[in-house]
Amino acid sequence: KVFQITTGRVPKFSSRGGTTAEDLALQNIQARIRMVMAYLFAQLLPWVRGRSGFLLVLGSANVDEGLRGYMTKYDCSSADINPIGGISKQDLKRMLIHISSEYPGFGVLAEIANAPPTAELRPIDSAAATAEAGHSQTDEEDMGMTYEELGYFGRLRKISRCGPVSMFNKLLIMWSHLPSSEVAAKVKRFFYYYSVNRHKMTTITPSYHAEAYSPDDNRFDLRQFLYNTRWTRQFAVIDEMVARNVEVEDTAVLDKDKND
Repeated sequence: KVFQITTGRVPKFSSRGGTTAEDLALQNIQARIRMVMAYLFAQLLPWVRGRSGFLLVLGSANVDEGLRGYMTKYDCSSADINPIGGISKQDLKRMLIHISSEYPGFGVLAEIANAPPTAELRPIDSAAATAEAGHSQTDEEDMGMTYEELGYFGRLRKISRCGPVSMFNKLLIMWSHLPSSEVAAKVKRFFYYYSVNRHKMTTITPSYHAEAYSPDDNRFDLRQFLYNTRWTRQFAVIDEMVARNVEVEDTAVLDKDKND
């Protein structure tokens, strides 16, 4: 209401005809209110129970979300401690499934592990909602990449110390089933979002480090947090390499057709 009175404009979700900027701003309001409510409960629940002191707020963002910057600054990035902040999404799923199989009383954890990850911050679009998920917003669709791909990107960026060009070269071999142009697009997308969201790591909640590619800056990752998000030179080199690879790929297809 304050924004409407001040500007005379009313932002809308994209499913209601709004722009991407409006949609993200409205999602972030909900995310940050969640953080405010968490701290309200942490501070006042002891009082409600007739006790002194206060509780700690636990964060819930995993290492892959941090690496991609798929979080709202001062929501998931703001807590007192994050028990899963240094664990990959894939390992978290495996852990939940293992616990559910070892301890029958926790079978619901398998359902959680197998449910499509979602922020649930956008109104449900009944036309796009899936029967399995019951909603139309999923993490991987929002991010433009899968959590499995993020695991590759994270290990190559942090452990192998890859920049855009060297990561592209390695993934050409690791993802040989994909055309070089598709590998290039994935690498560029990752490095764009990695760099444009790097500033969020300055506020990330301290966590136990279970992965060697944690993006937690100042305590674990000492890389800068301001980048040229266009990666002009590196992306140009990748484009040249893709052009050469396309010629080789086309030649290989022609040779195969001749042999057939």
